[in-house]
Amino acid sequence: MDKQQTIKKTFPVLEMSCAACAARVDKTLNRQPGVCRASVNYAAATATVEYEPDLCSPEKLKEAVVAAGYDLVIETNEDKRKQEVEDAHESKYRKLKFRTMWAVILSVPLMIIGIFFAGKPYTDYIMWLLATPVVCWLGRDFYINAWKQLKHRTSNMDTLVANSTGIAYLFSLFNLFFPEFWLERGIEPHVYFDASSGIIAFILLGRLLEERAKGSTSAAIRKLMGLQPQTVTLLCADGTQKKVKVEQVSIGDRLLVKPGERIAVDGTVTEGTSYVDESMLSGEPVAVLKNEGAKVFAGTINQKGSFRFTAEKVGTETVLAHIIRMVQDAQGSKAPVQKLVDRIAAVFVPTIIGIALLSFAGWLIFAPSNGFTHGLLAAVTVLIIACPCALGLATPTAIMVGIGKGAELGILIKDAESLETARKVNAIVLDKTGTVTEGKPTVTDLSGSLEEDGLKNIFYSLEKMSEHPLAEAIAERLQGQSLPIENFKSITGKGISGTVNGTVYFAGNSRLLAENHIAVSGELKKEAERLESEAKTVIWFADEKQAYGLAAITDRIKTTSQAAVRQLKDMGIDVYMLTGDNEGTARYIARQAGITHFKAGVLPEQKAAFIKSLQAEGKIAAMVGDGINDSAALAQSDLSIAMGRGSDIAMDVAKMTIISSDLNKIADAIRLSRMTVLTIRENLFWAFIYNLIGVPIAAGLLYPVNGFLLNPMIAGAAMAMSSVSVVTNSLRLRKKKLGSTAARPAAGARHIAPEKEKEDAEPTAGKIRQVYSVDGMMCNHCRTRVEKVLNSIEGISAEVTLTPPEATVTFANEKLPLEQIQRTITEKAGDYTLKEI
Repeated sequence: MDKQQTIKKTFPVLEMSCAACAARVDKTLNRQPGVCRASVNYAAATATVEYEPDLCSPEKLKEAVVAAGYDLVIETNEDKRKQEVEDAHESKYRKLKFRTMWAVILSVPLMIIGIFFAGKPYTDYIMWLLATPVVCWLGRDFYINAWKQLKHRTSNMDTLVANSTGIAYLFSLFNLFFPEFWLERGIEPHVYFDASSGIIAFILLGRLLEERAKGSTSAAIRKLMGLQPQTVTLLCADGTQKKVKVEQVSIGDRLLVKPGERIAVDGTVTEGTSYVDESMLSGEPVAVLKNEGAKVFAGTINQKGSFRFTAEKVGTETVLAHIIRMVQDAQGSKAPVQKLVDRIAAVFVPTIIGIALLSFAGWLIFAPSNGFTHGLLAAVTVLIIACPCALGLATPTAIMVGIGKGAELGILIKDAESLETARKVNAIVLDKTGTVTEGKPTVTDLSGSLEEDGLKNIFYSLEKMSEHPLAEAIAERLQGQSLPIENFKSITGKGISGTVNGTVYFAGNSRLLAENHIAVSGELKKEAERLESEAKTVIWFADEKQAYGLAAITDRIKTTSQAAVRQLKDMGIDVYMLTGDNEGTARYIARQAGITHFKAGVLPEQKAAFIKSLQAEGKIAAMVGDGINDSAALAQSDLSIAMGRGSDIAMDVAKMTIISSDLNKIADAIRLSRMTVLTIRENLFWAFIYNLIGVPIAAGLLYPVNGFLLNPMIAGAAMAMSSVSVVTNSLRLRKKKLGSTAARPAAGARHIAPEKEKEDAEPTAGKIRQVYSVDGMMCNHCRTRVEKVLNSIEGISAEVTLTPPEATVTFANEKLPLEQIQRTITEKAGDYTLKEI
């Protein structure tokens, strides 16, 4: 099926009352012509349908669902659809609350009479009067829905309730008005008005609690939706301001944000300065400074200042809308375990009706004296206690709460399958740039007298004029005052120079200083050596006579990376790092982060191949990246995780997104997965245990042993409480902490001994290797040129790094003289000098 020819939409479904209802709607939708696939989520009350628009339409889907006894909301306007669903939910909840209240009010005295005053004059008639409005009025929906199901030759929970309470009520009514029928046969005619009324009251109460609980599971979504303001201040072309609805904002509009307001859409600041609270995106409590050129995002809160910005992403394209959509889509998805539950629910009701009939027949056969009465009660009790609601709610409620909790923690989970898979991960592959590191060159050290205003301003002005990628990092760090520069020159491979007030100043590498016979103090030389040993690029600043200081630049490792890697290792997970960067830099970053296994110079397709190799070893591999170059590996992995500050493509491909780009959240996501799946298993246990224990007892299994027959009313209470216990257990997830104490080794994970880590880190033995320092390299173009020339020399393979500026040369046979290698470098690459280290 060509995906471009299909449409995928999610519709709210109304009138579903149990998991069997969801199975019925699911089956109805999948049978429609033109529907490729449909998935119904009972807990979320939604149906996600992929269909061919030429053969199917929302109107036809609605018609089919209505014919099946339910309803589908197909309103295209988001606000109207939301309002329709909210109105339907509110109306349902209000009616349910009214019916539950009166059912309980009438059932409580009825049960008291049944327990303490049974057999007294006129008590049976009083019980009949109290039970009739409950069964015939307050519980009428059970019978209406059961009739609808019968017309379609299917059944659901309402069928069970209607059969059990209807039979109990009619049986009691017969006994009330025709007691002599039983008395002539030596049987005392009992009435079960209290059971029929009590069952309906308990079920209504359970549904009321479920309705409230299901509303609570979507609290995170409602919080996210509430982050976007309804109105915004638009700046008109004539300079006037006017309040408009956020839906009216278009790309390119200029907007004003006042102190304390929430930002309405994504855009770029054009005028003004302020601090913005971006905790909803990053999780960080410290406000971020926003000035001209800075990006701002919908849902974040402006602080004391005001600014103007240009709208760039509006409506469903904003980061906030993307977050909401991802969470909503995830809540409608099914975990693999849920598919099994759905199949069980579809056959559950007919099976229980069959057991009820067999119970009735068994009593008639094996206890003919009172078999009819006991058999009838057993059949009624079996129908009552075997409600499939708890079974249907076991998985989706836990998934909804788990995904909602993830959203609150800044972990966006696209589907239920990824939430379930995360707990099995035993190998995590990290991209370096933007994932382990910050993803941009940053000045980490300023040495010498560069902080003095005069020198700082000159250094700043020189770098401001340079087009070199590293110059921007220096200018951003210095934030000096621009001065007029005369005779500005860019010296390829070495640096820049310019004249200020008649004095020539230089900014560049050590070769630039040596060629101009510039003096460097011993203290600065030692500082430069230390910084270069840390894989940092050193930029000197000097005048014609002496060096005043230096700036060290690197792609700095994130402050959280080391702790995050340690957490993952403690959880028994192997951690790998892949990068397209050179080996020297990769080795230094890996050592800083505590990563043992790493590969450098890796192309995008090689990242995907590496994931495949891990999977071939039987590992469940997760890929964590932030760029377009990571998308193939993300798609290949068992669990794909994107950094929220990365590319849109990476986030679209990934099944999880870490909004704040904090690697610690990966461990949190794995713990959340383990907790969620544990909750699902607990829910399924409770759902099945009620039926495994309750159904045989309800059928009369204990009667031959101790004469015990389960009261239908108690069966109704047990059934209702099974659903409540499942939902309550799921909601416990919201209060659980994701601390490190929750971490347990993943299944199949192996522990790496320290000796093995050392062994992996060492270079391959048995080859002649020599490391040379390379003087004169300034950028990656220089590095590539030197590496290419070295590898062109017969008998040599080489890897060259820029930070530190080193060449690791492997000799195939015998070590070549340095003079021979240097001569080739000078002839083919340029003015670069090699020295043995």
